[in-house]
Amino acid sequence: MAARLAFVLLLFISFSAFPPALFAAATDQPDIVLIMADDMGFSDLGCYGSEIWTPNIDALAKGGLRFTQFYNTARCCPTRAALLTGLYPHQAGVGHMMDDWQKPGYRGNLNQECVTIAEVLSTAGYQTFLCGKWHVTRHTDSAGPKFNWPLERGFQRFFGTIHGGGSYFDPVTLCRDNEFVGPTGDFYYTEAISEHAAEYIQYAARSRQPLFLYVAYTAPHWPLHARDTDIARYRGRYAMGWDELRIRRHKEMIRQGIVDAKWPLTSRDARVLPWAEVAYKPWHQRRMEVYAAQIDNMDRGVGRILEKLEQVGRRDNALVFFLADNGGCAEEILSNWKGLHIPEKTGDGRGVMVGNNPSIMPGPEETYQSYGVPWANASNTPFRLYKHWVHEGGIATPLVVSWPAVIRQGGRLVHEPGHVVDLMATCLDAAHVSYPTIFAGRDVLPTAGESLMPLLTGGTRRRGPIFWEHEGNRAVRDGNWKLVSRHPGSWELYDLEADRTEMNDLAGQFPAIVGQMAKMYDDWAARSNVLPWK
Repeated sequence: MAARLAFVLLLFISFSAFPPALFAAATDQPDIVLIMADDMGFSDLGCYGSEIWTPNIDALAKGGLRFTQFYNTARCCPTRAALLTGLYPHQAGVGHMMDDWQKPGYRGNLNQECVTIAEVLSTAGYQTFLCGKWHVTRHTDSAGPKFNWPLERGFQRFFGTIHGGGSYFDPVTLCRDNEFVGPTGDFYYTEAISEHAAEYIQYAARSRQPLFLYVAYTAPHWPLHARDTDIARYRGRYAMGWDELRIRRHKEMIRQGIVDAKWPLTSRDARVLPWAEVAYKPWHQRRMEVYAAQIDNMDRGVGRILEKLEQVGRRDNALVFFLADNGGCAEEILSNWKGLHIPEKTGDGRGVMVGNNPSIMPGPEETYQSYGVPWANASNTPFRLYKHWVHEGGIATPLVVSWPAVIRQGGRLVHEPGHVVDLMATCLDAAHVSYPTIFAGRDVLPTAGESLMPLLTGGTRRRGPIFWEHEGNRAVRDGNWKLVSRHPGSWELYDLEADRTEMNDLAGQFPAIVGQMAKMYDDWAARSNVLPWK
């Protein structure tokens, strides 16, 4: 025993005298796990200021890095196209939604000028798997063409939905590989995604080949569907209302260093009543309770994935990303909404009550509601606007990155800007794989992304200009300057170092900068298949 204590003491003294490096050299071909939430606001994780319980994602952040100025494209399917291909969505053919406008940037399908992360990594010996939401093809019929389904775009196995949103208890277009399947047993989609992801990890561990796993949750996208037990964990949590919630989150974000104290909290959205004046408070509280429960359940799924990596001995050299596809969603569901994703009946034949009706508490399968403008305003604390717009509230995403073999001392914040197009370049860089100029005999567009590896390994980088367009909402960021327009409005100019909440428009003071950046935007739009919005 004395010898053992002496050995432990010697180790302690050694590590105290020679602290381990913050970063290690990148190892050969790590396992890569890319996890994305759907319609989740910038402040909805505990490690980004939230009161929602996200201990597993918070643990990723504690052992890794949190990016404070990372961006998506403001909408679900364009972000997925950009993430998968390393191109701006219009370059990949998904500049809007899944409609075909007969224009190169707006075909509602990944085009043949792009290549996916899975396609490239599969040629470099990776096993490739997808669990969750696909949403980058307009062909959702089982009898229709499948050339843009996951198995035809580089994934070896797939479990999830081809379409976008839908019921969590009975999702449409639920597939296993290339075949539609129905939910079985006590089904809840978030849990099914997590369990299949864990099963794919177990399967991959039988081989010495590295793993690429893309986990695309639909949580917390509407409808507000959650387990009763999960909702109960948040009962009464939001009795303080959305005004107080924004204030509390803002203070916590400042404390954590996520946002700068000099950036003021934006004023309340004009459509949002002060909490003291709101009718139907129990219903409003319930909406946020269910939304929080959806994130809570997803976080436990992330924990299940990490646990499985640990069990099969692959956690240390696993590069794990967690981010969101756009800002919080302010859409208010109306009773006349129709669509493939809205079922008329539940799995057991009950009618589905569609619409944000204060007389119906959301959560069960027979309801179909969203959390609406007021809570989305809180989700995107402290920023302006929401999903769909390209002010910071629509495009700012949390990004947590963990890689124990490389990031030796976690918990740090990365303030350099980045964009979802950078993830393709980062994955290939980490795997020591070159981005192709030709793939499967076809020419491939050059990547729009820039690798994050210098930031993951303790260095710095100066990101080039970043561009956005969605439904006429336009922006370009170059360094600390951001030029942005809310369609059909004129250009606004912000200094994001001084004013990231975009409260002080400087366009009138710096017309030369506006002109220079507007030309940068126009040049990008011309080469990226972006059309003016009519």
